[in-house]
Amino acid sequence: MLMRNKLIAEFIGTLWLVLGGCGSAVLAAGFPDVGIGLLGVSLAFGLTVLTMAYAIGHISGCHLNPAVTLGLWSSGRMPTCEVFPYIISQVLGGIAGAAILYLIASGQAGFDVSAGFASNGYAEHSPGGYSLQAALTTEVVMTFMFLFIILGATHERAPAAMAPLAIGMALTLIHLISIPVTNTSVNPARSTGVALFVGDWAVKQLWLFWVAPIAGAMAAGFLYRCFGQSSANSN
Repeated sequence: MLMRNKLIAEFIGTLWLVLGGCGSAVLAAGFPDVGIGLLGVSLAFGLTVLTMAYAIGHISGCHLNPAVTLGLWSSGRMPTCEVFPYIISQVLGGIAGAAILYLIASGQAGFDVSAGFASNGYAEHSPGGYSLQAALTTEVVMTFMFLFIILGATHERAPAAMAPLAIGMALTLIHLISIPVTNTSVNPARSTGVALFVGDWAVKQLWLFWVAPIAGAMAAGFLYRCFGQSSANSN
């Protein structure tokens, strides 16, 4: 597959993740009488990954996330030369998705981007008022588990057709757990896209939503690499 095609796929896929996931939070979560709430937003994020996995998985692998790319690299499944081009495409896709969402949301009277715009945060900017320590722990652990599931679901011995479903449901579950803590990142591109439109506190706290997901993902990649090798050697 041409590298250009992979990068275009990652751009479009990450755009869809931000537009679909963050869009559900900004436009539909609290809509009077028929708002989708936490459960709906969690499902929306899972569905963006599920649908894109079937659409572009055969092209780029459907990472949509710098942490996933680095986690796959640390597991030995991603060539070094593709890591930074993937990350750049994902971040640009996240920004493009946030830009489209901003154009839509700003069409409503009274729209105020400073209200959050689905940005991730901790302390006073955590939906539930959770501390920096709680947010850091949550993002590391949730991304670790996300990568562990991705690596298992996409293993050569796993049923390939079920991988997108397992990964999409995993992301849904992660959001159900962690939206109250950080508004759920586990994805630096998703966090960056919306934070740039909010500015101020969202940009100041953005460091955590790069450091924690990448740390969790790379830890999972290294562990699964050892775990997979020891399992293969025992058979």
